[in-house]
Amino acid sequence: MAVRRKLVTIGGGSGQFALLSGLRELAGVAITAVVCMVDSGGSTRRLRDELGILPPGDILKCVLALSPHPDMVRNLLLKRFVKDRRLSGHNAGNMLLTMLSRYTGSFPAGINALAEILEVGGTILPVTIDRATLVAELTDGARIYGEAAIDMPRGTQREQIRDVYLVPHHSDGISVYPPVLEAIDQADYIIIGPGDLFTSILPNLIVSDVKEALQATQAKIIFIVNIMTKFGETHQFAGRDFVAKLEETIGKQLDYIVHNSKKPAEKVLRLYAKQKARYVEVDRRLPFWQNRTIHAANILDTTGGIVRHDSTKLAALLQKIMI
Repeated sequence: MAVRRKLVTIGGGSGQFALLSGLRELAGVAITAVVCMVDSGGSTRRLRDELGILPPGDILKCVLALSPHPDMVRNLLLKRFVKDRRLSGHNAGNMLLTMLSRYTGSFPAGINALAEILEVGGTILPVTIDRATLVAELTDGARIYGEAAIDMPRGTQREQIRDVYLVPHHSDGISVYPPVLEAIDQADYIIIGPGDLFTSILPNLIVSDVKEALQATQAKIIFIVNIMTKFGETHQFAGRDFVAKLEETIGKQLDYIVHNSKKPAEKVLRLYAKQKARYVEVDRRLPFWQNRTIHAANILDTTGGIVRHDSTKLAALLQKIMI
């Protein structure tokens, strides 16, 4: 029997969904998804406020991505309640995960139960089971509390984010969920991104002991650079800025950099320009890129006018790297 390569993905949001959707189709890999746990918007926020549970939104994206029945699972998990006053506005996936977590006695056990029901091909781990609020410190010293507020800047101007940190709700610190450290230690490859740098990626890495585990691991670390910048987070970032911030946070140079080489069509770029977002350039002539292994390819998907990574193309490129 062939040895399976152990892959650990670290991230959250739609970027991790796109990545996992492609990796799911690869043969000979065992996937563990480590998921950011600071989502604070929509139904997720209501559940956290009302029931005191961890925010499950990004967990459900991973469940959907790793299930062999994506269409059926999507319809089930995204079905919203409308008739009952208390349930109105919640989706079935959030409520199902909430109930399973309460019945089993822990959030990770609830995730495992849901994954078993939906025949998920992989392991999904919350980076922490401690409740926390994400705080962004801006270059002018101001602070913004909560992932949703950080993600949606008010007005047309906002200072750049200098750093992010976590504020615990009921403890002195934020502890990593121990199986995460075991997965990092045993991994052959660790794939970070794509995703919002300050709200989906870095919140995983600043949890206690995660940075140290990444520094100590023998696994190769792959970083997938975002295709577009995001106003309020990575405004005017180039590829090197993403890499530099990530390496600064980890305290270690990355092994492989993956980026999209196909620029979106001008009409798509104009739509994103209205949101103050622009294409992320990677100028390989800069001295910064020396001694770094870069893999570039057309891994672009602009279906529906939305810029994202093409799951199949991205997985194929990663497979070549991991041979």
